[in-house]
Amino acid sequence: MNSFVSAKLYENNIIKVMIFSELEKLENEPILLIINNEQFVKLNIIKCSYLNGNVIYECHTDVKIKLGNSYYISIKDFGTVPLNVNDCTEFKDFDDKYAYFGDDLGATYFKDHTEFRIWAPLASKVVLLLRKTLDDKFESFVMDRLEKGVYFISIPKDCDGYFYRYKITNSGLTFITTDPYGKGSSANGKDSAVINFDKININLNNDLLPYLDSELEAIIYELHIRDFTIDNSTNIIHKGKYLGLAEDNRRTKGGNPAGLDYLKMLGITHVQILPMYDYKTVDELNPDKSYNWGYDPQQYFTPEGSYSTSPNDPYSRIIELKTMVSALHKAGIKVNMDVVFNHVYDYHNNVFDKVVPNYYFRKTKNGRISNDSFCGDDLDTKRPMVRKMIIDALTFWMKEYGIDGYRFDLLGLMDIETATQAYNAIKSIKSDAMVYGEGWDMAHSLDSNERTSYLNASKVKGIGFFNDSFRDIVKGNNNGTTKGYMAGNIDYLEGFKFVFMGSVVDYCFCKKFDNVYQSLNYVECHDNYTLFDCLKKNNKNEQEILRIIKAINLIISVSYGISFYHAGQEIGLSKKNEDNTYNMGDSYNKFDYEMLDKRYDMALYLSSIIKFKKTIKYNKHITSKYIANNVFFVNLDNGGLMIKLKELGENYKNIIIVINPTPNNLRIELDSYYSGLVLYAGMIENSSLVVKTVFMNPYEVNIFAKLED
Repeated sequence: MNSFVSAKLYENNIIKVMIFSELEKLENEPILLIINNEQFVKLNIIKCSYLNGNVIYECHTDVKIKLGNSYYISIKDFGTVPLNVNDCTEFKDFDDKYAYFGDDLGATYFKDHTEFRIWAPLASKVVLLLRKTLDDKFESFVMDRLEKGVYFISIPKDCDGYFYRYKITNSGLTFITTDPYGKGSSANGKDSAVINFDKININLNNDLLPYLDSELEAIIYELHIRDFTIDNSTNIIHKGKYLGLAEDNRRTKGGNPAGLDYLKMLGITHVQILPMYDYKTVDELNPDKSYNWGYDPQQYFTPEGSYSTSPNDPYSRIIELKTMVSALHKAGIKVNMDVVFNHVYDYHNNVFDKVVPNYYFRKTKNGRISNDSFCGDDLDTKRPMVRKMIIDALTFWMKEYGIDGYRFDLLGLMDIETATQAYNAIKSIKSDAMVYGEGWDMAHSLDSNERTSYLNASKVKGIGFFNDSFRDIVKGNNNGTTKGYMAGNIDYLEGFKFVFMGSVVDYCFCKKFDNVYQSLNYVECHDNYTLFDCLKKNNKNEQEILRIIKAINLIISVSYGISFYHAGQEIGLSKKNEDNTYNMGDSYNKFDYEMLDKRYDMALYLSSIIKFKKTIKYNKHITSKYIANNVFFVNLDNGGLMIKLKELGENYKNIIIVINPTPNNLRIELDSYYSGLVLYAGMIENSSLVVKTVFMNPYEVNIFAKLED
């Protein structure tokens, strides 16, 4: 007989049984509910439907279905099948009944015992699998179910460094998985590991970090750990590793600073590090055989193992990452962590769906898992336990690893309530922590008024956004097919004025943000074409391209908003005209230190820009009205621009910025006598030269201070 039977809990006391069979209907055979293999209850059939060879029985039970028990449906001649209770997560009262807000999920180590807790409300059984070493066989321990669907067990011995997994049974299906709150791991996320954090209490040098009075004083420099340390033309020892970014006194073949020393030379205030939690698509035991930026999260509480020297030692990655953070902090550089709480690569194989099926992922109106990121399956950040996981992870990284701020990948896919709670939790730990992200309006499965996108910036005033208007108007569009103002397209002159003012003043466009701290001014980041490659598409010669890059780097620094640079932007690095090189390897993505030696003058130029930027002390409460009243524009011949500032910060008065974005020389008559403030006529220090007539080279920016009467 060709038959198929399935059963699903539809409401708290309604079960739907579907039978596909050559038989038209049951012949007075009862449908039985079996509870924990010992109690048999006859279901009351209240409705019967037929559809394309399927018979669907809607059944009522007087027995209350209580999660945590084992339930099966049995029909004579059709056998026994598990009752699928996964749709319980969609019941209106599910989160009220089962959301758990304790701070003890995961493995909590004590010298004489370790406590294991996992939230698995749908599960009928959870077994802890525990072993001392990776060569040992697992011991099995059945866990106790507590309130809110938390399973718990205490193992009465010293479990320091032990490896563990969970065997979880949901709706009759059993999976073996790692711990979604695991703080340590073996290579490639095979096992979670018990960590005694007390024995790795490394000084993170938080006390050596300068406190920024204003986020406008931040200079962010984005890098990837492997990319920045892997090049063979330096004497960095631990190439591609956390430790490689912690090494002092490292040099290029040309004798210039490399790695950490290069960051110190530049003078940046923050590094933004591409994902360094554990991600999926790099073999940690063979990291040279694959490559990825890391936007495919696997374990949110565990550092990535491919950057460690010993991936199967769960302490190695933790100690070495802390060593890196400590070294950066000692150099006065804060660490912003790139996090991906919008999607995972594949929910079917993800720990969340194995532990609590049908809970963690957002769905479209037709019930499919949404992929608004176009990168994988979207997390449903509105669910309380998803929100809790995100906030728990963010605060854990700050408290344990000293993280100073966060860049949120595709922040527009997160709901505003989650983003607001995350922001408040982050700020409660470090009041000057930075919180910003990609605010593209992509979350079509989320109501438009709930998205943390730049369109709702006024609802999350403390959170910053990458300003794509600044990028496109200053440089040109992402694919390099159109030029921006600084690349010679003077049609963007008025738009340039708008983005110079932080996109917070109604000027030719409606303001984009409520406050200037929300505008991250950038033209290049890890994805899309590099600035050099974009400019190259417009067939400019290399000398022109490099001049434009220097001018743009200066404009980023003096425009209203937060300055953001991508590693290599300052020296015009190329990705061989490829835009999305997330998996294309070192030859496309590495920081080319040989090119640094060739163009070291450009690195010094950015360093001088940053040095000047650090002398600007911004008022803590710069408003759009202040900017509108402080900034005056004078259009020059051939599309050039003079920007007059009553003040630049609190310490520079009567400043002018002169821009020549054209391929022609420009002669300008000033209204009074000025001195070169910085970067005038190729100099990298303040100039004592007093001028009233300025001769400007093509693609050049100069800054002057008016002489006092």
